[in-house]
Amino acid sequence: MQDRQIRVIGIGTGDPEHLTLQAVRALSDVDAVFVLDKRTETADLVDIRKRICAAHIRNPHRVVTVEDPPRERHPADYGATVEAWHAARAERLEATFAAELEAGQVGAILVWGDPALYDSTLRILDRIASRGRLALTYSVIPGLSSVQVLAARHGVPLNAIGGPVLITTGRRLAAGWPEGADSVVVMLDGDPRFAHLDPDLTVYWGAYLGSPDEILIAGRLGTVGDEIRRVRAEARARHGWIMDIYLLRRL
Repeated sequence: MQDRQIRVIGIGTGDPEHLTLQAVRALSDVDAVFVLDKRTETADLVDIRKRICAAHIRNPHRVVTVEDPPRERHPADYGATVEAWHAARAERLEATFAAELEAGQVGAILVWGDPALYDSTLRILDRIASRGRLALTYSVIPGLSSVQVLAARHGVPLNAIGGPVLITTGRRLAAGWPEGADSVVVMLDGDPRFAHLDPDLTVYWGAYLGSPDEILIAGRLGTVGDEIRRVRAEARARHGWIMDIYLLRRL
């Protein structure tokens, strides 16, 4: 029996032109696209994926929406909460693959940004494949990440000359400035946690990168930090969701 094939395709950060030629080719002959739908507030993110499919898939195809399991946003045990969430996602996706994709058919999951950077899809597919209950193989097509788009929009390099770049999360930044770091990219910061940092750091912040709603702010952290928090809160209230990222740099 042939395996079901899943292509995990990075689609960039909102601009349809972020798709690479490899991504367009990978989409062209898929039979089904699987979309984890978080909630009604992010319906526009699902719509973007549907428009990408309509533009690039040549085969008759279907878009299958899978309700994303909820998870606690401020858990006492972060690791255990995420592990349980991944397990619930794997159960739902495995059942949907079995019902919606025949052996030998090709499915796709369109991942915002790049599948290798702060995204759970590959871990979940590995969990499904390792259980052996479903004959499944998957491949990965890289995408343009928000890290790259942030630097491009601000027109800055990510690193100082010959220096390293650290990519981390808001949760970890809350513990303090990473030792030995000069350039730090911060992702997944639901409540920007930079008030305790050196006000002379330079910050490059961006939200909704690559979309018509894109917002950019840059400057000395002590000068623009409060503005970023205010603009971020207003944008989140207006849209019902926000995806943002920022680069902090010591000069």
